[in-house]
Amino acid sequence: MQNTRIAIVGTGAQGAGIGADLIRAGLDVTFIEQWPEHVDAMRMRGIEVRLLGETQVTTVERVFQLCEVASLRTRFDVVLILVKAYDTRWAVELIKPLLAPGGVVVGLQNGMSINDIASIVGAERTIGAVIEMASNMFEPGIVTRQNGKDSAWFAIGAVDAGARQHEQRVQSILSNAGTVEISSDIRSSKWMKLVANAGELVPSAILGEALADAAVLTGVHQFMVECGKEAARAAVADGCSLVPIFGLAADRIVDPDQYAEDLLREVLDKYSRPDTLTTVLQDWMKGRRAEVAEINGHVVDVMIRAGLPAPYNRHTVELARRIEAGTLERGLVNLDLLLDVPGLERGP
Repeated sequence: MQNTRIAIVGTGAQGAGIGADLIRAGLDVTFIEQWPEHVDAMRMRGIEVRLLGETQVTTVERVFQLCEVASLRTRFDVVLILVKAYDTRWAVELIKPLLAPGGVVVGLQNGMSINDIASIVGAERTIGAVIEMASNMFEPGIVTRQNGKDSAWFAIGAVDAGARQHEQRVQSILSNAGTVEISSDIRSSKWMKLVANAGELVPSAILGEALADAAVLTGVHQFMVECGKEAARAAVADGCSLVPIFGLAADRIVDPDQYAEDLLREVLDKYSRPDTLTTVLQDWMKGRRAEVAEINGHVVDVMIRAGLPAPYNRHTVELARRIEAGTLERGLVNLDLLLDVPGLERGP
């Protein structure tokens, strides 16, 4: 593993935190990043990862801006993609010429990005991944990570039989950043992460609240559950199975609705802290668009094709679009608006 050349494309909060773990394990890691100030900070000071009770500063010897990638001559054996889901295609096209013969690309993003990756480098060179780790970055060069290696969790898996040969190598690499399981059905595992994301990410961001604070507001937890239920039904309609992730026991999987409820509880109880801000809220705080179309929007699209309703996710997407268009401000003022789902009667 010492001779494996690794590139991380997208070294924001998650990518930089994982990359620091790999460097500290003695692996050969190159960072590729689109935020110039962040690149400069890492070159000058390394990457600072703030954990509970500990701060680690790791020297990053090779970090490049996007405009410098064309000058690289290194061929990478493993490429970890950690850009936003909507940036997947250009990021993979960017790194494709530098993929070594027999190299593999690992999609560590939200959403169903493995389809985009496989369409560019081939399914036989594509590994899908699910990640459960809470981090944030608001200053260049500084990551605040709420899940250390002892509590971070990954599932990885080949998109088709041709990529199975890469699974153990990728598992060994990522085990330096958390617990890594190999999924025999990574498409379903990715969908299950989307089930969790559909309930938590955008609804809490619409309210401008940390996930834990949003979930205890009257009516919001149930709204999140309903978004998750629609996503679980969409996964089944899309030909996927309900599979265990995040440590959820297989014998607890009964049906899509119960699965969604149990999974949200698992996320809130085990993988969230009182101050955890979802990635969507972080993006909006930075003035960036978020992965709305790739999460709740994907649920809506699949349900339309299946001829099934998705009123909660549709409503979530509409409110998120208004926020990103600047016609609606995020915040608690949206509570009644969020719970007023068009076409549904309000409870007493």
